[in-house]
Amino acid sequence: MKRSKINALLEDALEFVASLKVALPPFAHWTPEQWRTLGPEALEIAERGLGWDVTDFGSSCFEKVGLLLLTLRNGHPKALLTQQGKVYAEKILVVAEGQVTPTHFHFHKTEDIIHRGGGGVLALELHWAAPDDTLSNMELSVSLDGVARTVSAGSVVRLEPGQSITLPSRMYHRFWAEGGRVLAGEVSSVNDDFSDNHFLETLGRFPSIEEDVAPFRLLVGDYSRYYAHATGGSSGGY
Repeated sequence: MKRSKINALLEDALEFVASLKVALPPFAHWTPEQWRTLGPEALEIAERGLGWDVTDFGSSCFEKVGLLLLTLRNGHPKALLTQQGKVYAEKILVVAEGQVTPTHFHFHKTEDIIHRGGGGVLALELHWAAPDDTLSNMELSVSLDGVARTVSAGSVVRLEPGQSITLPSRMYHRFWAEGGRVLAGEVSSVNDDFSDNHFLETLGRFPSIEEDVAPFRLLVGDYSRYYAHATGGSSGGY
């Protein structure tokens, strides 16, 4: 993806979020120049992968296959072992109409996906993963805002504004917006984009970026180049 394209997407996302009167944490607005001045006090942001993430999943067509998200908070996988500290994560997702996030599941993470606002409906296609990680034909029991519902494999569940669904580990899901752009939320156990995601098809989780212009806002993968205290260049959180 070209950096100029990413910049335009981030500017548009900030306007969209503001139009829904959703306030974002200060780090969502920090410029690259501000990042250069920060000391170790901001290390948690870089180490936990908080911040902006834009991906086309290697599709080269972001409008059809892609996602723009902001990780607001995240713990460390070690917290799950000790059950101390942050054992949770939270994101917001900007889902364009007809834009698909490809079919995937998480080995460990359980998450709630919430329709926070916007003009469309959030649609999710669901399957259980079989033991060999293919799609299972088993029916699924899902929780919609605490109400149990049984659906057949491959069913599409549609969320109106304010509704949510719980997705347990090893439940395949892909999602998109219908009838307009959607601001979705994700509340989950600790997020680990390096080892906890399994896509049905081989895809690239993080884009290669053509640096045709300077960044408007940093992505999590940019921190190691702009923030002196970052170690190793986070990409999408733990």
